[in-house]
Amino acid sequence: MTTEVKPLAGRIALVAGATRGGGRGIAVELAAAGATVYVTGRSSASRRSAMDRPETVEETADLISAAGGTAIPVHTDHSRAEEVQALVDRIAAEQNGRLDILVNCVWGGDPLTQWGPPLWEQNLEMGLRLLRQAVETHIITSRLALPLMVTRKSGLVVEVTDGNTARYRGSFFYDLAKSTVIRLAFAQAAELEPHGVTAVAITPGFLRSEAMLEGFGVTEATWREGAAKDPNFAASETPAYLGRAVAALAADPAVSAKSGQALATWDLYKEYGFTDSDGSQPDWAAHWTDNLEVANGPLGEPV
Repeated sequence: MTTEVKPLAGRIALVAGATRGGGRGIAVELAAAGATVYVTGRSSASRRSAMDRPETVEETADLISAAGGTAIPVHTDHSRAEEVQALVDRIAAEQNGRLDILVNCVWGGDPLTQWGPPLWEQNLEMGLRLLRQAVETHIITSRLALPLMVTRKSGLVVEVTDGNTARYRGSFFYDLAKSTVIRLAFAQAAELEPHGVTAVAITPGFLRSEAMLEGFGVTEATWREGAAKDPNFAASETPAYLGRAVAALAADPAVSAKSGQALATWDLYKEYGFTDSDGSQPDWAAHWTDNLEVANGPLGEPV
């Protein structure tokens, strides 16, 4: 009998914002590839975050355990430096100072995003809260976790965003948050390069998250019915697709060549050959070119 060799066996990962959506998909796939994953977020079995959704860090950990992986759920509010420091201290103590993969996927901005009105008509406090939730949390987490990587002179930082081009995303504060996250990867890459640590940004295409499925009135089993409401939904992808892209990056011994870049699932599947959970290979850029470019203009080159 042969034992499956998992490419991330022995690696330690922290996925900040792993409660649902892309963060959950990344955490599950990193664990499936062999990593021990610290699963963090504000929604736990004992208390919900302001998002007031049912998904929890424990549920994500249960999905990992059910698949034979190793997960450690830790309720953490990444806007609170003291909670993040306690998390980092725990990882250092439990893993002998080792952290190989840091994924900054904290978001929570859906209820704060104001679609339609221009900046001068938006609720300022809501917009600033969005930036604190979606940008400051990433900065806090990197600031406190990076010393573990710098000390060992190795590691991968992944900043999760929406879109990898300079194209405007349709709402001032939303666009500012998502484009700033790309710049966070670029800036970290520049400072980490002398220390052997890589930093990249990554975007999914049309992500079929729990909230998106709910909004379309479908489940993952019946998701194709959502195309009746929006034909573009037929080109959507699961969080597992994003997760497999990140796992492929983490397993690539030459990933440092991509440091500072804004990457996308629709390019990485061609390089690494991974598939979505149903065996398909969604390509949002190709779908955009074929179906949306005439009305909306080109998607744009990566920044």
